[in-house]
Amino acid sequence: MGAAVTALGGTGADRSRILRVSGPLVEIRCPAGVAMHDLIALGADRLPGEVVAIRGDRATVQAYEYTGGLAPGHIAEPLGTPLSVRLAPDLLGGVFDGLLRPLADSGDLLTTGGPATAASAGPSWPFTPRVARGSRVAAGAVLGEIGGRVPLRLLVPPGLAGEVGWVAPTGGHASDAVLAEVGGREVRMAQRWPVRRPRPVARRLPANAPLNTGQRAVDLLFPVARGSTVAVPGGFGTGKTMLLQQIAKWCDADVIVYVGCGERGNEMADVIEELGELTDPRGGGRLAERTVTIANTSNMPMMAREASVHTGATVAEYFRDMGLDVVLIADSTSRWAEALREFASRMGELPAEEGYPAGLASRLAAFYERAAAVRTLGGAAGSVTVIGAVSPPGGDRTEPVTAHTERVVRCLWSLDRELAYARHYPAVSWSESFSRDATVLGTAHARAGDPGWAERRGRVARQLASADRLADLVELVGSTALPPRERIDVLAGRLLREAVIQQNALSPADAYSTPGKTTALVEAALTVIDRCLELVDAGTAVDAVEAVDFTPLLRARETAAPAETAPVTAARDTVLARLEEAA
Repeated sequence: MGAAVTALGGTGADRSRILRVSGPLVEIRCPAGVAMHDLIALGADRLPGEVVAIRGDRATVQAYEYTGGLAPGHIAEPLGTPLSVRLAPDLLGGVFDGLLRPLADSGDLLTTGGPATAASAGPSWPFTPRVARGSRVAAGAVLGEIGGRVPLRLLVPPGLAGEVGWVAPTGGHASDAVLAEVGGREVRMAQRWPVRRPRPVARRLPANAPLNTGQRAVDLLFPVARGSTVAVPGGFGTGKTMLLQQIAKWCDADVIVYVGCGERGNEMADVIEELGELTDPRGGGRLAERTVTIANTSNMPMMAREASVHTGATVAEYFRDMGLDVVLIADSTSRWAEALREFASRMGELPAEEGYPAGLASRLAAFYERAAAVRTLGGAAGSVTVIGAVSPPGGDRTEPVTAHTERVVRCLWSLDRELAYARHYPAVSWSESFSRDATVLGTAHARAGDPGWAERRGRVARQLASADRLADLVELVGSTALPPRERIDVLAGRLLREAVIQQNALSPADAYSTPGKTTALVEAALTVIDRCLELVDAGTAVDAVEAVDFTPLLRARETAAPAETAPVTAARDTVLARLEEAA
């Protein structure tokens, strides 16, 4: 990333000098015209930094790189723009740092310096115009279509409208090429946008369409709508990263933006390697070709980690404006909050609970607020769904990041340490998780031809709660001391956990479950449970029912392919036949 910097603004007369360096904070003499959040190029290597405070004739700059070597007297040049990123179709399939600089050709060691976002000529992209010269267009209007694995569009940038002076002909064009002229201004395939400013939309829409993740514990019990928000709290070893990777691989969004924010480098390496090898279930090809990966691991600059979640949200909104459904995964927001805490401490801000800045709750809310189902400026429907992992120290869910996050998200997928240690994955706790989208999604399923979805979900939740209520009593007195129907409730809880809720991420047949397979597994388990209750009520000894071999039902999730239901039906019938023999 040591490429030469193309100045975005500023001249030699605007240059100032560094007065003091303290870690990532650099104090400079404030040049005329510098505003909050403006970019500053620091020193001979032109390290990117952002103005975070102005006091009289001095400005404080947070550097996005290691500041070793900077010293008082070195040049500090204002670039005249806030932190912005380059948005273009060639982001798809790429791996970038927290400032959206490409990492693919950076070598084994990252060097300091370079622009806040590196420009890249990129490959040639097929372009087909959709407007004629002389047409009048408004912001968000489609000027043309850009070919690729994902249907992309060239849009009139926000704030621009007027007559089309000319438009490029059909053919291949570089990602930085000028493709049209609108109102006397050039429109390029690539554009820039400030990361801390949400991109404008015509209006927000109700989030009432389900996002299918392929994970039964989520889709059945705690579903999420397109354009909604999810928090995934869990302590070390509970499988947060694995669950988020599974969602990135299998959810039915058009584009995935995966932000590795402060996590371990080996985990990010695994994510990148697996995405590169996995076949996209939606039309073939590589899954990575519709994924943007932002890797700002724990050994990378702390302040770039703070910017990385805003960068990811901006990239997600860019593809959303094309009428696409985007999932933004932030792993994890706790590491982002720790960067905020460290920065606030260096700035001398008054600490609040556990040392976090007083504005932590509003910063979290502002990030999750960028999730939405929207009507774009061009009239298309698009969405950004935000899924943020939370890593509470010691699993303490009362700590500030977890507590504030739970208040603003629509869904909570809480990961349980005991389930994880029992090798039950995904370890989503059905007693501590919730989904505020479940009611509206039940209506959506009914409109789509599945009126029984809400009833199935409610019954599974009640059955699991009943089994949990009896678990402590069973440990004290044993299951044989329970009445027959309650012993069947305990058995029902085990069947639902092992036959439906549990899922094997390493199994080709079970890593992903279509809505049809999930429905078949739930209905098979509930049918078997109903028959067990009928037999016990009719006088069959509960010991005989418990002695039945339920293995075919328990293994059906791995013997049936992701979209198959026939093997599940066959397993159900086999178990029902065995129950009849026991009667």
